[in-house]
Amino acid sequence: MTHLNNIPTGSLKMIAHFGALLTMIAWGSSFLCTKVLMTEGGFTPVEMFVYRFAVAYILLLALTFKHILSNNWKDELQFLICGLCAGSLYFVTENYALKHTTAGNVSLLVAISPVFTAVLLSVVYKTRMKSGVIIGSIIAFMGVACVIFSNGEGFEIRPVGDILALVASLSWAIYTVAVKRLSPIYNSLFVTRKIFFYGVVTAFPLLLIQKEPLHFFDLFNGEYPSYTINFAFLVVFCSVCAYLIWNEAMKILGPVTANNYLYLQPMVTMVAAYFILGEIITPMGYIGCFLIIGGLIISDKLRIGRDKE
Repeated sequence: MTHLNNIPTGSLKMIAHFGALLTMIAWGSSFLCTKVLMTEGGFTPVEMFVYRFAVAYILLLALTFKHILSNNWKDELQFLICGLCAGSLYFVTENYALKHTTAGNVSLLVAISPVFTAVLLSVVYKTRMKSGVIIGSIIAFMGVACVIFSNGEGFEIRPVGDILALVASLSWAIYTVAVKRLSPIYNSLFVTRKIFFYGVVTAFPLLLIQKEPLHFFDLFNGEYPSYTINFAFLVVFCSVCAYLIWNEAMKILGPVTANNYLYLQPMVTMVAAYFILGEIITPMGYIGCFLIIGGLIISDKLRIGRDKE
């Protein structure tokens, strides 16, 4: 993607913003596909992650098979951390959190990830967070709360599930900080492929010890075409394309600005459920959408304070 360097800075940022938005559409919609496979197909949370990322890794390997290892073992170790935090640890803790607490709790607590990211970056790289980012994040987070609780489900403390959700949120923030140093050195294809590889490797032992039967071949059984369609969407659009675009967007926008787009995920899920499942959007849901979009605009446009992303 080196040809992007020839595009004017302003246009490049617009493309990056559009890419981040497209990624949120993919990831927000992925919840519906995953729900179909887990509820109708009986796939476990670990199965969903391992199958999805393993197939995505094979597709990326076909594109970048000439360069397997990173430049040194220090970078390789950092890729392992990225794969663990953005892959197995994030998805497994998030999925299992749903078994111990409400979906509203999980969505809200995972949405704290951009805040964790901003704090970690300021500590690790000794930078000062922009006031505009802080204000915009607070507004967007309030919007997320409105969207999540618009279905009438309130927040109730359930320690085990809530802690797992916070671990998922923190793990994504750690990935964002860890990949920041690697992104300028390696192209997005290589970075994404390495993340998928180490995500699958660290989650595979969990797949081997699970008591439930494996359902991999059901994904390609002609009797269940919906399984194949949903899985293909998860692999191609939500994994390969979305992660490639996301890693490139973080290079251009910076990790704090890019991660603020994560606030859009619950909104995208709500809108997708409206069109696909016929779920009603309440007035609080509309207010939440307005706050989220407003918060993102403020975070990007209100330049108060210094920020060295």
